[in-house]
Amino acid sequence: MSFFTAILDRYVLDRPWLALLLVGAVAGVLAMFVPQFELDASADSLLLEQDSDLRYYRGVVARYGSDNFLVVTYTARRDLFSSTTLADLKQLRDELFAMERVKQVISMLDVPLIETPGTSLATLQKHVPTLDNPATNPEDARAELRESPIYSNLLMSLDGDTTALLVRFRENEEYVGLQFERDRLREKMLIRNLDSEEERAKDLMTERINELSRMMKDQEQADIARVREILAGHSEQAEIHLGGVPMIVSDMIDYIRHDIVVFGTGILLFLTVLLCIIFGKLRWVVIPLLCCAVSVLMMVGLLGALQWRVTVVSSNFVALMLIFSLSLTVHLIQRYRELHVENPGANQRWLVRATLRDKTRPCIFTAITTMVGFGSLLVSGIRPVIDFGWMMVIGMVVVVATAFVLFPACAMLVKASEPSDRGDSTQLITGFFASLVDKRATVTGVFCVLLAVTGIWGVGRLQVENRFIDYFKKDTEIYQGMLTIDRELGGTVPLDVILDAEQAFFDQQAATQDDEFSDDFASEFEDDFNDDFADEFDGGDMGGGSSGAGSGADLGATSYWYNTFRLNRLRTVHAYLDGLPETGKVLSLATTMEALEILNKDEKPGTFFLSVLYNRLPPSIKDALFKPYMSADGNQVRISMRIYESDNKLQRERLLNDIRTHLVDELGFQPDRVHLTGMFVLYNNVLQSLYRSQILTMGVVFVAIMLMFGVLFWSFKIALIAILPSILSVNVVLGSMGILGIPLDIMTITIAAISVGIGVDDSIHYIHRYRQEMRVDGDARAAMYRSHSSVGRAMFYTTVIIIAGFSILALSNFIPSILFGMLTGLSMLMALVANLTLLPLLLRWRNVS
Repeated sequence: MSFFTAILDRYVLDRPWLALLLVGAVAGVLAMFVPQFELDASADSLLLEQDSDLRYYRGVVARYGSDNFLVVTYTARRDLFSSTTLADLKQLRDELFAMERVKQVISMLDVPLIETPGTSLATLQKHVPTLDNPATNPEDARAELRESPIYSNLLMSLDGDTTALLVRFRENEEYVGLQFERDRLREKMLIRNLDSEEERAKDLMTERINELSRMMKDQEQADIARVREILAGHSEQAEIHLGGVPMIVSDMIDYIRHDIVVFGTGILLFLTVLLCIIFGKLRWVVIPLLCCAVSVLMMVGLLGALQWRVTVVSSNFVALMLIFSLSLTVHLIQRYRELHVENPGANQRWLVRATLRDKTRPCIFTAITTMVGFGSLLVSGIRPVIDFGWMMVIGMVVVVATAFVLFPACAMLVKASEPSDRGDSTQLITGFFASLVDKRATVTGVFCVLLAVTGIWGVGRLQVENRFIDYFKKDTEIYQGMLTIDRELGGTVPLDVILDAEQAFFDQQAATQDDEFSDDFASEFEDDFNDDFADEFDGGDMGGGSSGAGSGADLGATSYWYNTFRLNRLRTVHAYLDGLPETGKVLSLATTMEALEILNKDEKPGTFFLSVLYNRLPPSIKDALFKPYMSADGNQVRISMRIYESDNKLQRERLLNDIRTHLVDELGFQPDRVHLTGMFVLYNNVLQSLYRSQILTMGVVFVAIMLMFGVLFWSFKIALIAILPSILSVNVVLGSMGILGIPLDIMTITIAAISVGIGVDDSIHYIHRYRQEMRVDGDARAAMYRSHSSVGRAMFYTTVIIIAGFSILALSNFIPSILFGMLTGLSMLMALVANLTLLPLLLRWRNVS
């Protein structure tokens, strides 16, 4: 460290103005990139980057359509089917559809009504009745929309008072294609290293994806704002809520941006007041705040320059940089004041130089151990968590560099004032802890053991299951919208079951002559076709004669699922899924068949009838009732479900295992023919990875920090002692989460790393000072009291300031931010208590000198 202090001595203490000019220049250049700083709250930012289910999900979306749409819930203030309400609903639909990027608006006005009186298969060829058609009886439409297996509890609530409009935006085909190709390369990376050409292609695709994503995000936020303007104009006629992934993403970005700007500013103002109260001198307020502000400014600019978007996981990096920057500068200030009291006649250069000499080593090692703590997140396997780890590692470098240049440079520009060590309650509090260790050592030890045991018990109760709806306060539009959709319109979170044709079917097709198979199949179902179908289409006029019939026969003959036997099997699966308490609306080809049977005089149609029927139905019927649930060749079917997100008893992993087990063991499906997909599965994969990630990251961080302590103190005994307060702190914080029922999620997983970062900082500072005091007279008791009254006060100042500052986060609309503030405050408090009680107790017990 002598080399580092020599550089500071020559280039900062001797040339403070030059040092400040250099920092100002760097900060000024990086400030130019602050406008490019961006947030990302998209669903993709919270998913496992190399999750094999993610690529399969995107393939399903490409085949059956995206579930990424806006949902507008419309609860009429008077009769929903009155002429006034229907006119307002039509106007709302037309205004939404007129938006430039809107591809489709699906409402109860537009969906085909196939169960209304007088509708038959023949009439459907001529026109498809809808509620928007003046000839449609509103009461007939009301009955179908409320009772239809397709529309009930999806577009219409069971009580008939609430309907929904689904707003689909045009997808960027280039963006979707690039994502698919990049995922393909990422999967290759799991098997082998990419060659140079593939690596370059992946980097180029990532760059273009990020560029398109920024453009799409800005456009999407503008679209959401425009939608809200339109909805506001209809609030007199109905109670309207907005939901859907695009709206949630937009509002989450607003919440996070609000928290960063408003609460960041509020915390700085609050810290200003507290620093004034604690230190009482303007210089000791300006210097730490300047270090905090410049380090944050430089980091934000750096992220903007690198076009490194901040997710909901890493959005608290600003607050954490404030913690570590303030902690470092407070330790420097406190040591400076102690030296000034001990040496009242010393000049400013000597005081600053002595401060740097005494504090450089512990400060540098606290920064490195903190970087190791956050670096442990790199092995989590979760991309946003990995990004957060990298951001904090780089951020700590910025914090240390800024503090060790700005503090001495600014201090050299002012004269040493009268030495001051203001008396306050701090010394009484730290003295109380010292007295506990000295006079109540047994009680203190037992208390720490009880804390550890309670923490272990709490950790055993820690869960990963959580509800996304609980991320938001109950009075927010996101919460209200999700709750309305959940309760009135069949659930919120999509889960799909994909059933593929069995391999034996394809083997049989390959071994069978097409003409022989078709002849046998046509002969078997000829009577069904002649008796039931021909009359429905006016004497067999099918617009293409035999070629049309042949086309239909080909579909039935070559498809696995589109026949009466397999449809009956599909109905069994559908009924099982619909009967689960966690599922809301369930849609599949079975639902379509249930609706179409009404047109067939409530009789189940034969297979040949079905195959010809498919080719004769209007495109609008196919798009609405077939395309979302069956592949074009009929060899794959999709069962679409909505899961009740507001269900307090929801257990995602158990539900998925139960469904998969039932389909394979009870219904006899081959395991490789059954696929569960959708956002429900992807989010569950993230949650289930958290336990493994938490154990892995904690194991890595404690081993790495133990090694760091060994290098710092050159003693395994001291290294082991130094790590125990951090273990206790993490144990209590995670245990408290388990006891309070706070689930481990993609944000709270970072709390353990934060607790370690804070805990080891205090441990290093305390041990460093304790060993200095031991060298004075070798009296362990006196060394402990002196350490508590010196470095202990700096630790107390930092803890009080940060806990008070982070209490402002309680005002956030985003529950994870509130929890982050609360858990960070708890980790600060536990780090202080552990390092003022357990640490000195162990140091005295093991005779550390």
